[in-house]
Amino acid sequence: MRAFGSVLASLIAAVALGMPATARPALVPLVDHHQHLFSPQVARLLRPDSSWGGISARDLIALLDSADIRRAVVLSVAYTWGSPARNVSDEYAHVRAENNWIAEQVASAPRRLVGFCSVNPLKPYALDEIERCARNPWLRNGLKLHFGNSDVQLDDSVHVAQLRRVFAAANRHHMAIVVHLRESISRQRPYGAREARIFLEQVVPSAPDVPIQIAHLAGSGPGYADSAADSAMSELGRAVAEHRPGTDHLWFDVASIANDVTADIAATIVRRIRQVGVNRILYGSDSAIGSNLPRESWAAFCRLPLTPAELGTIARNVAPYLRATAATGRP
Repeated sequence: MRAFGSVLASLIAAVALGMPATARPALVPLVDHHQHLFSPQVARLLRPDSSWGGISARDLIALLDSADIRRAVVLSVAYTWGSPARNVSDEYAHVRAENNWIAEQVASAPRRLVGFCSVNPLKPYALDEIERCARNPWLRNGLKLHFGNSDVQLDDSVHVAQLRRVFAAANRHHMAIVVHLRESISRQRPYGAREARIFLEQVVPSAPDVPIQIAHLAGSGPGYADSAADSAMSELGRAVAEHRPGTDHLWFDVASIANDVTADIAATIVRRIRQVGVNRILYGSDSAIGSNLPRESWAAFCRLPLTPAELGTIARNVAPYLRATAATGRP
């Protein structure tokens, strides 16, 4: 007997994902909606003095198997090459190469992995790369944007205008958008309720037809001890509760936010989850680095003071951008 949730709903979701209904003896997420792979080239960029070789599809699938999680959304980190903190020669060539590598990796396991391309949205090549990714069957599912890494500033009208162009391009190609909304912490960029309103009122309308997934409950993870992020998430939660324009296609992932949190922070996380409703919450683990592994991250999430029914709903939630490909594994 399943510990949580509706048996019938779990069976339906399992069949939709192309897996035997008997393969899930315990409560585990159907999908990890926030994962990353790292090519050897990015691994050297991020850790030049380390022997770390990155994370491949094979590595990730082994970790998913250990957690009994069937599928994962792989968010390219190609935007890393375009970070303003770096001065990289042939930058756009590296961005293309990383997105191509992600496509190759997910193509090797099409029934397990779904790939999103990525780019720094402020770069002059951003729209060209979105157009290119939209033509690739393994990348056209969606677009990952990382405002912190790219130093996007929602208080800058020039940045907002460019974001509108980027969101419109993704919408035109029916690409879902996963956005790390939290602005740069290291650069101490302003971030909170005001920036969340700007995003919702001035950027989201440019992509009215695709799901927009807000990563880390509008924070950055691991953990959620970030008052600025909670202020932004609180504003988004109010907007959802008030049914403001643009909120009907917002989703929120919880990647790594429950790791090593205090009881007070755990209570805040649960409050924000309930504010937007558990039906909008997508489980995610984030990068499988160090102790942040799929099995351990899900165990940490289950320690939040959510009810069994709430945990069961979140475990079964599947983003709309995955539902069309769930049964076949084809992009």
